[in-house]
Amino acid sequence: MKRLLTVALFLVLSAQAHAEGLAERVKEYTLANGMKLLMVERHTSPTVAAWIRFKVGSVDERSDERGLAHLLEHMLFKGSKTLGTTNYEAEKPLLDKIEVVANEILREKAKREKGDAARIATLETELKNLEKEAGKYVVKEEFAQVYNRNGGANYNAYTSKDGTTYLISLPSNKLELWAAIESDRMQNAVLREFYTERSVVMEERRRSYEAEPEGKLWETFLASSFNAHPQGQPVIGWMSDIENLTRTKAENFLKRYYAPNNAIIAIVGDIDTQKTIELVEKYFAHIPPGTPVPPVAVEEPQQQGEKRIEVIGDAGAELMIGYHKPTLPHQDDLVFDVINMILSDGRTSRLHKKLVVEKQLATGVGAFSAPGHRYPNLFIVSASPREPHTVKEVEEALYAEIEKLKSEPVTERELQQVMNKLEYEEARQMLSIGGLARNLTEYEAIAGSWRYLIEHRKAVAGVKPEDIQRVAKKYLTKENRIVGFITKQEVAEK
Repeated sequence: MKRLLTVALFLVLSAQAHAEGLAERVKEYTLANGMKLLMVERHTSPTVAAWIRFKVGSVDERSDERGLAHLLEHMLFKGSKTLGTTNYEAEKPLLDKIEVVANEILREKAKREKGDAARIATLETELKNLEKEAGKYVVKEEFAQVYNRNGGANYNAYTSKDGTTYLISLPSNKLELWAAIESDRMQNAVLREFYTERSVVMEERRRSYEAEPEGKLWETFLASSFNAHPQGQPVIGWMSDIENLTRTKAENFLKRYYAPNNAIIAIVGDIDTQKTIELVEKYFAHIPPGTPVPPVAVEEPQQQGEKRIEVIGDAGAELMIGYHKPTLPHQDDLVFDVINMILSDGRTSRLHKKLVVEKQLATGVGAFSAPGHRYPNLFIVSASPREPHTVKEVEEALYAEIEKLKSEPVTERELQQVMNKLEYEEARQMLSIGGLARNLTEYEAIAGSWRYLIEHRKAVAGVKPEDIQRVAKKYLTKENRIVGFITKQEVAEK
């Protein structure tokens, strides 16, 4: 126990030291084409973390593009004109033929019952043959192979409502290799094996959403929460969306948005700032800017009454309760950060102590803001009822704890615990070069400045008990809430 306390104290003190110096240590540079570069020198080991964040996510898709950002995340691992192929000149005519046939299939299927089934079958056979022929030129996972041979680790990517990020950690003497690969990918990406990968994503959707009651609850909950705003659409897209995505649409989306003016790069680790700037200029400066990602103009109408969603499936009971709320930099979003930690952060949190430990109504509880953070979102409280307790019992217990936020001021001790946990979490993230690179790119993209990272804790410290009561009374109301739950499917008697 003494050792754990010592480690915790070390992390908190480290966080304070890093945060105090971060304002001076983060170096910013903007290329003429609009690319933003953030750098932090850390010479503790001969490694670097390099993250590229594109400020385009699923919330930025048009109605005929839903699922494209996620599918492109998959596709950008497929290579370029030089990597991922043994002969691009021979491969390209086949890729063009594949696109013609694939679009003919979609046009015929769009006729629905009037479509020619025999023609569709013939075209699908032709498509498979063309894909097989083009596959002869494909070098699988060549980006990953090159990185692996050169000591790369944690090579990955992820897509969210707010953006798309590509990341890698590698030896510092291989940073120029990273610049060469990523600049090549940014300007010369080839979306080979597009329709094969589209099928992979469709299977991912079937497995993670359509076959899983928990996944179905989540996407139904979000879709029901937002009538107008694209926050409610699934990042992966609906099945019919994915089925109608084409390589042409994906290439247009890629050309439009995956460009320097929509990109933020964070490089943290064993670097020389000036040499890093020169390196990035050498490899990225000549790439022309794309189209700035336009803001989503639609605003979600104010909800006028409680919404309830039930999903019946072969799974244990689950419960979600959501409330519409503003996002950063709104002051009330900071208050929700505090409410979140008071209710659910750790074993000493209110919900864990009351529902899991004392009443044993639930096996687990949580609270978080979702699904994205660039636009107004939801504050969500979730719980897994413990048998034989019901969703109704757990729901009533959650409301009781929410009402306490309105009627009883939180204690100074609870607020201090929030600050302690916040400092600890910052320390954990900032001691990792990858964690710091992630925070820099995300805050720069979402909050408009990475400096929100060092301003956040100071702003949270200004939250008072009366702020929590005011916000709880304003937003945590019946008419502003959405309730979603899973009911276990009854097995029919034989």
